Amino acid sequence: MDHGIEKGADPFLQGIVDAARDWIGTPYRHQASVKGAGADCLGLVRGIWRDVLGPEPASIPSYTPDWSEASGDEALMRSADRWLVRRSGLEWKMADILLFRMRQDSVAKHLGVVSAPSGTCRFIHAYTGHGVVESPLSEPWRRRVAAVYHFPKGV
Repeated sequence: MDHGIEKGADPFLQGIVDAARDWIGTPYRHQASVKGAGADCLGLVRGIWRDVLGPEPASIPSYTPDWSEASGDEALMRSADRWLVRRSGLEWKMADILLFRMRQDSVAKHLGVVSAPSGTCRFIHAYTGHGVVESPLSEPWRRRVAAVYHFPKGV
C-alpha cells in the first residue's frame, strides 16, 4: 500500500495524515491521548492537533465509554463544531475528520481521519479492541458518517 504524498497534496493536509499515521499501533485506552501508550478516538484527534497545531485549546472533562447515549446529548458534535471547521454536506477530502454514529438514531461518538480519499478510501481511527488502525472506509462505515470537519489552519 502506498502511503506517500498524494500528487498535488497540500503540505498542511499531508502533515495531518502523516501525524495520524504516526499513531498507528498505539493501543486503545479510554480517555488516553499518548502516542504509543494509549488513545481512544478523541485522544487520537487531540494528539494530531498537538502534533500539527500545537497546544490543545481546551481541557477535556472526564467521560465514560457510554457518555451521552442515555441523555441523547450530542456533546462530541457540539465540541467538534466549536473547535473544528465543519464542511457542508458529507463529502470528504484527505485529512478531514469524520464523526460517526455507531448506531442509527444514536449520538455521534466516534472519530476518524481520512487518510486516502480516493481509490480505496481509508481512514485512521482508534477502535476498541484494535487500537489505532488504518481501515477501509467501507459502505457500513460510510453510512455512519454524521458530519465532516477539518482542522483549522493557523490556529
